[in-house]
Amino acid sequence: MKITWLGHSAFRIDLRDAHILIDPFLTGNPKFTGDLDAVSAGITHIVLTHGHDDHIGDAPEIMKKTGAQVVGNFEICMYLHGKGAENINPGNTGGTIDCGAFSVSFTPALHSSSTMVDGNAVYLGNPNGVVLSADGEPRVYHFGDTAIFGDMELIREMYQPEIGLIPVGDRFTMDGPTAALAARRYFDFRHVIPMHYGTFPIIDQTPDAFVAAMQGSAVRVHTPRIGEAIQF
Repeated sequence: MKITWLGHSAFRIDLRDAHILIDPFLTGNPKFTGDLDAVSAGITHIVLTHGHDDHIGDAPEIMKKTGAQVVGNFEICMYLHGKGAENINPGNTGGTIDCGAFSVSFTPALHSSSTMVDGNAVYLGNPNGVVLSADGEPRVYHFGDTAIFGDMELIREMYQPEIGLIPVGDRFTMDGPTAALAARRYFDFRHVIPMHYGTFPIIDQTPDAFVAAMQGSAVRVHTPRIGEAIQF
């Protein structure tokens, strides 16, 4: 498995038989300087945690160019179907979708989910985290945008994720110390990658507070540069 951080909450995950983008906010991301076509080359699936524009991002354009299957909650899939997505695979909180080479399980997240249409916020279902599972690969939990909540313990018990992709930027999500509390109290991660920081001036600019709060744990904390891949 290869995981590439693309800035904000966007990741590319390459498996042997599938190539996945999660929350591909790229074109509007002031910190992403890569090439959209290169990043989305060969993509088979686009997994979306919730409907905010900084998470749906370039999904409409990528799905049209690549034919990638869109995996998300019912409302997001129907919204993107209205924008021309024919290959949709909807689910919802508590469900698991078999995507062939891997599965996606939808977990709760404490946040909101909408998009702006003609100046009005349009509801796009409840927000989620997602757990990606593939035979012979470590399980990955992308928290989505969320606050800490006690039922994270059930997520650990049910899915036993080994890699956590966790928001640390504060204001719209957990801050660094709170994210570290969630990672240390509720999970048995082997690896974590902080996300959702540095993109805009109003959120924390670095993951330093998270990294400091994780010191002394057995978890390996990775802070890749945008566009840097890590092999697991």
